[in-house]
Amino acid sequence: MKSSRLKSLLSLAILLSAFVAEAGRASWEISSSIDLGMRIFMENPRWPNQDDATTQLSIAGTTELRWRGDDSRASIIPYLRYDETDDERSLADLKEAYWAKEAESYELLIGINTVFWGVTESVHLVDIINQTDGVADIDGEDKLGQPMINLEMQRDWGLIGAYLLPYFRERTFAGKEGRLRTPLPVDTDNPQYESSEEENHIDLALRYSHFVGSVDIGLSAFSGTSREPRLLPNADGSALIPVYDQIEQLGLDLQYTDDAWLWKLEAIVRETKNDSFNAAVGGFEYTFYQVADSTTDVGVLLELQYDGRAGDQPITLADNDLFAGIRLAFNDTQDTAVLAGVGYDVETSETYVNIEADRRLGDAYVLELRARIFTNADAGDTSFAIGKDDYLQVQLSRYF
Repeated sequence: MKSSRLKSLLSLAILLSAFVAEAGRASWEISSSIDLGMRIFMENPRWPNQDDATTQLSIAGTTELRWRGDDSRASIIPYLRYDETDDERSLADLKEAYWAKEAESYELLIGINTVFWGVTESVHLVDIINQTDGVADIDGEDKLGQPMINLEMQRDWGLIGAYLLPYFRERTFAGKEGRLRTPLPVDTDNPQYESSEEENHIDLALRYSHFVGSVDIGLSAFSGTSREPRLLPNADGSALIPVYDQIEQLGLDLQYTDDAWLWKLEAIVRETKNDSFNAAVGGFEYTFYQVADSTTDVGVLLELQYDGRAGDQPITLADNDLFAGIRLAFNDTQDTAVLAGVGYDVETSETYVNIEADRRLGDAYVLELRARIFTNADAGDTSFAIGKDDYLQVQLSRYF
Protein backbone atom coordinates (compact mmCIF):
# COMPACT_ATOMS: atom_id res chain seq x y z
CA MET A 1 0.00 0.00 0.00
CA LYS A 2 2.75 2.45 0.99
CA SER A 3 4.78 1.77 -2.18
CA SER A 4 1.76 2.42 -4.39
CA ARG A 5 1.17 5.75 -2.62
CA LEU A 6 4.77 6.76 -3.18
CA LYS A 7 4.53 5.82 -6.86
CA SER A 8 1.41 7.98 -7.18
CA LEU A 9 3.15 10.95 -5.57
CA LEU A 10 6.21 10.59 -7.78
CA SER A 11 4.06 10.19 -10.90
CA LEU A 12 2.28 13.44 -10.09
CA ALA A 13 5.61 15.21 -9.68
CA ILE A 14 6.80 13.96 -13.06
CA LEU A 15 3.57 15.05 -14.78
CA LEU A 16 3.77 18.51 -13.25
CA SER A 17 7.40 18.83 -14.27
CA ALA A 18 6.59 17.91 -17.86
CA PHE A 19 3.64 20.32 -17.94
CA VAL A 20 5.64 23.27 -16.73
CA ALA A 21 8.57 22.46 -19.00
CA GLU A 22 6.22 22.69 -21.94
CA ALA A 23 4.87 26.02 -20.70
CA GLY A 24 8.13 27.62 -19.90
CA ARG A 25 9.41 30.88 -21.13
CA ALA A 26 11.12 31.10 -17.75
CA SER A 27 13.65 28.70 -16.27
CA TRP A 28 13.64 26.52 -13.21
CA GLU A 29 15.24 27.74 -9.99
CA ILE A 30 16.89 24.80 -8.26
CA SER A 31 18.32 24.51 -4.75
CA SER A 32 18.95 21.58 -2.46
CA SER A 33 20.19 20.62 0.98
CA ILE A 34 21.44 17.60 2.88
CA ASP A 35 21.09 17.14 6.64
CA LEU A 36 23.24 14.93 8.87
CA GLY A 37 21.65 14.39 12.26
CA MET A 38 22.55 12.65 15.49
CA ARG A 39 20.39 12.15 18.56
CA ILE A 40 22.13 11.40 21.86
CA PHE A 41 19.86 9.75 24.41
CA MET A 42 20.56 10.28 28.08
CA GLU A 43 18.91 7.15 29.50
CA ASN A 44 18.15 3.56 28.52
CA PRO A 45 14.73 3.07 26.91
CA ARG A 46 11.66 2.23 28.96
CA TRP A 47 9.88 -0.31 26.76
CA PRO A 48 10.79 -3.83 25.50
CA ASN A 49 12.40 -4.18 22.05
CA GLN A 50 13.49 -0.52 21.88
CA ASP A 51 17.01 -0.02 20.61
CA ASP A 52 19.27 0.83 23.56
CA ALA A 53 22.02 2.55 21.56
CA THR A 54 23.05 5.91 22.97
CA THR A 55 23.16 7.55 19.54
CA GLN A 56 20.72 7.52 16.64
CA LEU A 57 22.02 8.71 13.26
CA SER A 58 19.98 9.95 10.32
CA ILE A 59 20.50 11.59 6.95
CA ALA A 60 17.94 13.61 5.02
CA GLY A 61 17.90 15.57 1.82
CA THR A 62 15.60 17.72 -0.25
CA THR A 63 15.65 19.49 -3.60
CA GLU A 64 13.51 22.54 -4.40
CA LEU A 65 12.52 23.11 -8.02
CA ARG A 66 10.55 26.31 -8.58
CA TRP A 67 9.27 27.87 -11.79
CA ARG A 68 7.41 31.10 -12.48
CA GLY A 69 5.71 32.22 -15.66
CA ASP A 70 3.75 35.36 -16.53
CA ASP A 71 0.62 34.29 -14.65
CA SER A 72 1.45 30.92 -13.13
CA ARG A 73 4.02 29.16 -10.99
CA ALA A 74 4.99 25.62 -10.03
CA SER A 75 6.98 23.92 -7.31
CA ILE A 76 8.34 20.42 -6.76
CA ILE A 77 10.03 19.56 -3.46
CA PRO A 78 10.84 15.87 -2.84
CA TYR A 79 12.14 14.89 0.60
CA LEU A 80 14.03 11.77 1.64
CA ARG A 81 15.09 10.68 5.13
CA TYR A 82 16.97 7.58 6.28
CA ASP A 83 17.30 6.56 9.93
CA GLU A 84 19.78 3.87 10.93
CA THR A 85 17.76 2.69 13.95
CA ASP A 86 14.06 3.01 13.20
CA ASP A 87 12.72 1.91 9.81
CA GLU A 88 9.48 3.80 10.49
CA ARG A 89 11.47 7.03 10.70
CA SER A 90 12.80 6.60 7.17
CA LEU A 91 10.60 8.52 4.77
CA ALA A 92 10.08 9.41 1.11
CA ASP A 93 7.68 12.30 0.64
CA LEU A 94 6.68 15.18 -1.58
CA LYS A 95 6.39 18.38 0.44
CA GLU A 96 5.23 20.24 -2.67
CA ALA A 97 4.35 19.24 -6.22
CA TYR A 98 1.86 21.73 -7.61
CA TRP A 99 0.92 24.11 -10.40
CA ALA A 100 -0.79 27.41 -9.53
CA LYS A 101 -2.66 29.84 -11.77
CA GLU A 102 -2.38 33.45 -10.58
CA ALA A 103 -4.82 36.26 -11.34
CA GLU A 104 -5.46 39.71 -9.91
CA SER A 105 -8.12 38.59 -7.43
CA TYR A 106 -7.63 34.84 -7.11
CA GLU A 107 -5.16 31.96 -7.23
CA LEU A 108 -5.93 28.34 -8.11
CA LEU A 109 -3.46 25.68 -6.93
CA ILE A 110 -3.60 22.01 -7.93
CA GLY A 111 -1.27 19.33 -6.59
CA ILE A 112 0.56 18.72 -3.32
CA ASN A 113 1.33 21.54 -0.91
CA THR A 114 2.20 22.33 2.69
CA VAL A 115 -0.04 24.88 4.41
CA PHE A 116 0.45 26.36 7.88
CA TRP A 117 -2.20 28.06 10.01
CA GLY A 118 -1.65 29.52 13.45
CA VAL A 119 0.12 32.16 15.54
CA THR A 120 1.06 30.66 18.92
CA GLU A 121 4.45 29.20 19.84
CA SER A 122 3.84 26.17 22.08
CA VAL A 123 1.03 24.38 20.22
CA HIS A 124 -0.78 24.91 16.90
CA LEU A 125 -4.43 23.99 17.42
CA VAL A 126 -5.88 25.42 14.20
CA ASP A 127 -3.21 23.94 11.90
CA ILE A 128 -5.16 21.04 10.37
CA ILE A 129 -4.58 20.84 6.61
CA ASN A 130 -1.37 18.76 6.58
CA GLN A 131 -0.67 15.57 8.49
CA THR A 132 2.05 15.69 11.16
CA ASP A 133 5.26 13.79 10.55
CA GLY A 134 5.19 12.32 14.04
CA VAL A 135 8.69 10.81 14.00
CA ALA A 136 10.53 13.86 12.66
CA ASP A 137 10.42 15.73 15.96
CA ILE A 138 8.38 15.93 19.14
CA ASP A 139 7.24 19.51 18.50
CA GLY A 140 4.77 18.48 15.77
CA GLU A 141 5.91 21.19 13.35
CA ASP A 142 7.14 18.83 10.60
CA LYS A 143 4.41 18.02 8.10
CA LEU A 144 3.69 15.62 5.23
CA GLY A 145 2.70 16.97 1.83
CA GLN A 146 -1.08 17.10 1.26
CA PRO A 147 -2.81 16.59 -2.12
CA MET A 148 -5.29 19.42 -2.66
CA ILE A 149 -7.17 21.79 -4.88
CA ASN A 150 -6.89 25.22 -3.27
CA LEU A 151 -8.71 28.37 -4.41
CA GLU A 152 -7.64 31.66 -2.79
CA MET A 153 -9.80 34.75 -3.41
CA GLN A 154 -8.59 38.19 -2.33
CA ARG A 155 -11.17 40.90 -1.62
CA ASP A 156 -11.01 44.29 0.08
CA TRP A 157 -12.63 42.75 3.15
CA GLY A 158 -10.27 39.79 3.43
CA LEU A 159 -8.76 36.63 1.96
CA ILE A 160 -10.89 33.49 1.54
CA GLY A 161 -9.27 30.10 0.99
CA ALA A 162 -11.21 26.99 -0.03
CA TYR A 163 -9.58 23.56 0.10
CA LEU A 164 -10.65 20.27 -1.43
CA LEU A 165 -8.48 17.47 -0.02
CA PRO A 166 -9.01 14.26 -2.02
CA TYR A 167 -6.52 11.98 -0.26
CA PHE A 168 -5.62 11.44 3.40
CA ARG A 169 -2.07 11.02 4.73
CA GLU A 170 -1.65 8.77 7.77
CA ARG A 171 0.43 9.95 10.71
CA THR A 172 3.91 8.50 11.14
CA PHE A 173 4.83 6.75 14.40
CA ALA A 174 8.04 5.34 15.83
CA GLY A 175 8.56 1.64 15.13
CA LYS A 176 9.07 -1.16 17.63
CA GLU A 177 12.78 -0.37 18.00
CA GLY A 178 12.35 3.40 17.90
CA ARG A 179 12.53 5.90 20.74
CA LEU A 180 9.76 8.31 21.76
CA ARG A 181 7.08 5.70 21.22
CA THR A 182 4.01 4.43 23.01
CA PRO A 183 4.28 1.43 25.39
CA LEU A 184 3.01 -0.78 22.57
CA PRO A 185 4.18 -0.08 19.00
CA VAL A 186 1.66 1.46 16.62
CA ASP A 187 0.59 -0.82 13.75
CA THR A 188 0.59 1.67 10.89
CA ASP A 189 -0.09 -1.11 8.34
CA ASN A 190 -3.63 -1.69 9.63
CA PRO A 191 -5.29 1.67 10.30
CA GLN A 192 -9.03 1.92 10.83
CA TYR A 193 -11.31 4.64 9.51
CA GLU A 194 -14.77 5.76 10.49
CA SER A 195 -15.46 6.56 6.84
CA SER A 196 -16.02 3.61 4.50
CA GLU A 197 -13.98 5.54 1.91
CA GLU A 198 -10.97 5.31 4.26
CA GLU A 199 -8.02 7.37 2.96
CA ASN A 200 -9.98 8.37 -0.16
CA HIS A 201 -12.56 10.39 1.78
CA ILE A 202 -12.76 13.93 0.41
CA ASP A 203 -12.11 16.48 3.15
CA LEU A 204 -13.14 20.12 2.91
CA ALA A 205 -11.80 23.25 4.58
CA LEU A 206 -12.44 27.00 4.49
CA ARG A 207 -10.41 29.84 5.95
CA TYR A 208 -11.03 33.58 6.17
CA SER A 209 -8.16 35.89 7.14
CA HIS A 210 -7.91 39.66 7.39
CA PHE A 211 -6.46 42.44 9.51
CA VAL A 212 -8.23 45.24 11.32
CA GLY A 213 -5.77 47.86 12.51
CA SER A 214 -3.21 46.00 14.62
CA VAL A 215 -5.25 42.79 14.80
CA ASP A 216 -4.73 39.84 12.44
CA ILE A 217 -7.67 37.44 12.46
CA GLY A 218 -8.22 33.98 11.02
CA LEU A 219 -11.44 31.96 11.00
CA SER A 220 -11.40 28.37 9.75
CA ALA A 221 -13.72 25.42 9.28
CA PHE A 222 -12.79 21.81 8.55
CA SER A 223 -14.89 18.74 7.77
CA GLY A 224 -13.26 15.38 7.20
CA THR A 225 -10.81 12.84 8.56
CA SER A 226 -9.07 13.79 11.80
CA ARG A 227 -5.32 14.23 11.51
CA GLU A 228 -5.07 12.95 15.10
CA PRO A 229 -5.86 9.22 15.45
CA ARG A 230 -7.13 7.46 18.53
CA LEU A 231 -4.87 4.53 19.49
CA LEU A 232 -6.66 1.30 20.45
CA PRO A 233 -5.13 -2.13 21.33
CA ASN A 234 -5.39 -4.82 18.65
CA ALA A 235 -7.04 -8.20 19.26
CA ASP A 236 -4.06 -9.87 20.95
CA GLY A 237 -2.80 -6.79 22.77
CA SER A 238 0.53 -6.73 20.92
CA ALA A 239 0.15 -3.36 19.20
CA LEU A 240 -1.95 -0.21 18.96
CA ILE A 241 -4.22 0.44 15.99
CA PRO A 242 -4.61 4.05 14.76
CA VAL A 243 -8.31 4.92 14.35
CA TYR A 244 -9.16 7.98 12.24
CA ASP A 245 -12.55 9.54 13.03
CA GLN A 246 -14.62 11.96 11.02
CA ILE A 247 -14.65 15.40 12.63
CA GLU A 248 -16.07 18.88 12.25
CA GLN A 249 -13.79 21.66 13.53
CA LEU A 250 -14.11 25.42 13.83
CA GLY A 251 -10.98 27.43 14.52
CA LEU A 252 -10.02 30.97 15.50
CA ASP A 253 -6.56 32.55 15.54
CA LEU A 254 -5.83 36.13 16.59
CA GLN A 255 -2.68 38.21 16.87
CA TYR A 256 -2.55 41.75 18.22
CA THR A 257 0.62 43.80 17.68
CA ASP A 258 1.43 46.79 19.88
CA ASP A 259 5.03 47.99 19.57
CA ALA A 260 7.11 45.32 21.36
CA TRP A 261 4.04 43.28 22.39
CA LEU A 262 2.55 40.36 20.48
CA TRP A 263 -0.67 38.97 21.99
CA LYS A 264 -1.71 35.61 20.52
CA LEU A 265 -4.70 33.27 20.70
CA GLU A 266 -5.74 30.02 19.03
CA ALA A 267 -9.01 28.25 19.86
CA ILE A 268 -10.97 25.36 18.38
CA VAL A 269 -14.26 23.55 18.79
CA ARG A 270 -14.12 19.96 17.53
CA GLU A 271 -17.06 17.59 17.16
CA THR A 272 -17.01 13.85 16.49
CA LYS A 273 -19.83 11.31 16.22
CA ASN A 274 -19.79 10.64 19.95
CA ASP A 275 -18.26 13.71 21.59
CA SER A 276 -17.20 17.33 21.28
CA PHE A 277 -14.63 19.46 23.07
CA ASN A 278 -13.01 22.90 23.17
CA ALA A 279 -9.32 23.75 23.28
CA ALA A 280 -7.38 27.01 23.41
CA VAL A 281 -3.87 28.39 23.80
CA GLY A 282 -3.12 32.04 24.39
CA GLY A 283 -0.49 34.38 25.71
CA PHE A 284 2.05 37.01 24.73
CA GLU A 285 5.57 37.67 23.53
CA TYR A 286 7.38 40.84 24.58
CA THR A 287 10.67 41.79 22.90
CA PHE A 288 13.46 43.88 24.41
CA TYR A 289 15.35 45.30 21.43
CA GLN A 290 19.14 45.85 21.35
CA VAL A 291 19.67 44.85 24.96
CA ALA A 292 22.55 46.65 26.73
CA ASP A 293 23.36 48.59 23.53
CA SER A 294 24.11 45.33 21.69
CA THR A 295 22.54 43.93 18.52
CA THR A 296 20.75 41.22 20.52
CA ASP A 297 16.96 41.15 20.87
CA VAL A 298 15.46 39.25 23.80
CA GLY A 299 11.88 38.00 23.64
CA VAL A 300 9.93 36.76 26.65
CA LEU A 301 7.06 34.33 25.97
CA LEU A 302 4.21 33.12 28.15
CA GLU A 303 1.30 30.94 26.99
CA LEU A 304 -1.45 29.03 28.77
CA GLN A 305 -2.80 25.84 27.18
CA TYR A 306 -6.21 24.27 27.77
CA ASP A 307 -7.72 21.20 26.17
CA GLY A 308 -11.05 19.76 27.27
CA ARG A 309 -10.98 16.49 25.35
CA ALA A 310 -12.12 13.31 27.10
CA GLY A 311 -9.84 10.35 27.80
CA ASP A 312 -11.11 8.39 24.81
CA GLN A 313 -10.04 11.15 22.38
CA PRO A 314 -6.57 11.33 20.75
CA ILE A 315 -3.80 11.91 23.28
CA THR A 316 -2.38 15.40 23.74
CA LEU A 317 0.49 16.62 25.91
CA ALA A 318 -0.92 20.17 25.98
CA ASP A 319 -4.06 19.73 28.07
CA ASN A 320 -3.65 22.09 31.02
CA ASP A 321 -0.13 23.47 30.77
CA LEU A 322 1.76 26.68 31.25
CA PHE A 323 4.53 27.47 28.76
CA ALA A 324 7.25 30.04 29.48
CA GLY A 325 10.17 30.76 27.20
CA ILE A 326 12.86 33.14 26.08
CA ARG A 327 13.94 33.91 22.51
CA LEU A 328 17.36 35.34 21.67
CA ALA A 329 18.03 36.85 18.25
CA PHE A 330 21.66 37.95 18.06
CA ASN A 331 21.19 39.67 14.68
CA ASP A 332 24.73 38.80 13.68
CA THR A 333 26.10 37.77 10.29
CA GLN A 334 25.68 34.10 11.28
CA ASP A 335 21.93 34.51 12.07
CA THR A 336 22.46 33.02 15.55
CA ALA A 337 19.20 32.39 17.39
CA VAL A 338 18.15 30.53 20.55
CA LEU A 339 14.71 29.55 21.82
CA ALA A 340 14.41 27.98 25.28
CA GLY A 341 11.12 27.09 26.90
CA VAL A 342 9.50 25.04 29.66
CA GLY A 343 6.06 23.48 29.57
CA TYR A 344 4.56 22.71 33.00
CA ASP A 345 1.35 20.75 33.61
CA VAL A 346 -0.41 22.56 36.45
CA GLU A 347 -2.33 19.42 37.45
CA THR A 348 0.29 16.65 37.28
CA SER A 349 3.56 18.66 37.50
CA GLU A 350 4.85 17.01 34.31
CA THR A 351 7.58 19.20 32.84
CA TYR A 352 8.90 19.45 29.30
CA VAL A 353 12.09 21.41 28.62
CA ASN A 354 12.80 22.47 25.05
CA ILE A 355 15.95 24.22 23.79
CA GLU A 356 16.56 25.12 20.13
CA ALA A 357 19.66 26.89 18.81
CA ASP A 358 20.66 27.68 15.22
CA ARG A 359 23.78 29.24 13.70
CA ARG A 360 24.97 29.62 10.13
CA LEU A 361 28.53 28.50 9.43
CA GLY A 362 29.91 30.31 6.42
CA ASP A 363 27.71 30.65 3.36
CA ALA A 364 26.57 27.05 2.94
CA TYR A 365 26.25 25.37 6.35
CA VAL A 366 23.81 25.62 9.25
CA LEU A 367 24.33 24.01 12.65
CA GLU A 368 21.25 23.17 14.74
CA LEU A 369 21.10 22.02 18.36
CA ARG A 370 17.96 20.63 20.01
CA ALA A 371 17.43 19.42 23.57
CA ARG A 372 14.19 17.72 24.71
CA ILE A 373 13.87 16.77 28.39
CA PHE A 374 10.86 15.22 30.16
CA THR A 375 10.54 15.13 33.96
CA ASN A 376 8.08 14.49 36.82
CA ALA A 377 5.86 12.07 34.92
CA ASP A 378 4.27 9.26 36.95
CA ALA A 379 2.69 6.08 35.59
CA GLY A 380 -0.60 7.07 34.01
CA ASP A 381 0.57 10.59 33.08
CA THR A 382 0.55 11.51 29.41
CA SER A 383 4.31 11.90 29.03
CA PHE A 384 5.26 8.83 31.09
CA ALA A 385 5.69 6.74 27.93
CA ILE A 386 8.55 8.95 26.72
CA GLY A 387 9.89 9.88 30.15
CA LYS A 388 13.21 8.10 29.52
CA ASP A 389 13.68 9.50 26.03
CA ASP A 390 15.45 12.77 26.89
CA TYR A 391 17.83 13.60 24.07
CA LEU A 392 20.25 16.10 22.60
CA GLN A 393 20.11 16.45 18.81
CA VAL A 394 22.87 17.88 16.64
CA GLN A 395 22.23 18.50 12.94
CA LEU A 396 24.55 19.92 10.29
CA SER A 397 22.92 21.05 7.06
CA ARG A 398 24.70 21.78 3.78
CA TYR A 399 22.89 24.01 1.28
CA PHE A 400 23.58 24.02 -2.46
